[in-house]
Amino acid sequence: MSASPSSQSPLSGPALLERIDALAAISAEEGRLSRLYLTPEHRRANDLVAQWMRAAGMAVREDAVGNIVGRYEGDRPGLPALLIGSHLDTVRDAGRYDGMLGVLSGIAVVADLNAHGRRLPFAIEVIGFGDEEGTRFQSTLIGSRAIAGTFDPAVLETRDAAGTRLADAMTAFGLDPAAWATAAYEPHAVLAYVELHIEQGPVLEALGRPVGVVTAIAGATRLAVTVEGMAGHAGTVPMTLRRDALAAAAEMILAVEQLCSGQERLVGTVGRIEAAPGATNVIPGKVRFTIDLRADRDPLRLERVGAVRARLEAIADARGVAIGFETLHESPAVACHPALMAQFAAAAAAEGLDAPELPSGAGHDAMAVAALTDIAMLFVRCERGISHNPAERITAADAEAGARVLARFVENFQPATSLP
Repeated sequence: MSASPSSQSPLSGPALLERIDALAAISAEEGRLSRLYLTPEHRRANDLVAQWMRAAGMAVREDAVGNIVGRYEGDRPGLPALLIGSHLDTVRDAGRYDGMLGVLSGIAVVADLNAHGRRLPFAIEVIGFGDEEGTRFQSTLIGSRAIAGTFDPAVLETRDAAGTRLADAMTAFGLDPAAWATAAYEPHAVLAYVELHIEQGPVLEALGRPVGVVTAIAGATRLAVTVEGMAGHAGTVPMTLRRDALAAAAEMILAVEQLCSGQERLVGTVGRIEAAPGATNVIPGKVRFTIDLRADRDPLRLERVGAVRARLEAIADARGVAIGFETLHESPAVACHPALMAQFAAAAAAEGLDAPELPSGAGHDAMAVAALTDIAMLFVRCERGISHNPAERITAADAEAGARVLARFVENFQPATSLP
């Protein structure tokens, strides 16, 4: 496969989409995009991205957890770097732009600088993170946590569905699991982190705007709720004497919807439900369901979690069933840096674009990198807001708009701390 997709400008939409198609062809499944962390498909993707990085003028390395990193030196060697990144792994049966667009747009920006012989007063590092989705080992953001210095080595003992330990998968990939700490960046070597990503939502399309500036990445609380009633014969237990766990859960699920409606930038979702014993002629005695509640303001999220728990407990009491809660996940909201947001807005304006501000309800590598440095994100419009789905679509024009705004941002980048 050639290092350059065409003779077009690296920032052109068709050139970007051509490379995205080439990368999306690397999959574990015929006819579907599935590329998981530390698999042979991950290896092929890293190798192809490394080829493109080198063609763009970057020195390339693979770090201790499998991130692929390209470095473009500034006007003298060894300067602190502006980091540009996103992920190369996917969910199963994925769309082709989630993560990949950000990595390839970063490479395109560097390729354009290199083509014009330009060096900036800082270095640029483009990172293709190995694991953002968490699909294989159910531990999200492995790559970005590692560079931020917040990777938990206990994760090395987690196993995938086939029983393979993460540490063993790293060894098979050609990595040394004992060297995970070497992936971390020194804070003084980093100026900021920016990430271009498809919106994964419908707001930009509804507004008729190709790009938007992200204000914050929503915090999230995920709960597992267990409701226990009494199983019984569907034909012999009168309706007035039932302790139906599924009927109680149905009322609870509607309560979640009600309590998470009407609040701006707050969403609540019940994504999974299981009823036991699961027979047509048996009153359900036990139900387990999940709640995913997100907001870009932690006080609002935590208040609403408390309200949901209180309402569900009241429903349980009224229906004579027991209820239990388990917290599966808790992550705080992460704010983008106002100065970097302003620079993205200015870059968009210089390209003749009005970039509205909007939060991200989805998680991103930027969440983890925020522990290391200031972050900012640029969203690119996607068709109908569809993501994590083969129907994920963007236009060449929007891909180019995003890349050109990113290029303007980089060319005029002003870090929060003074340059050496």
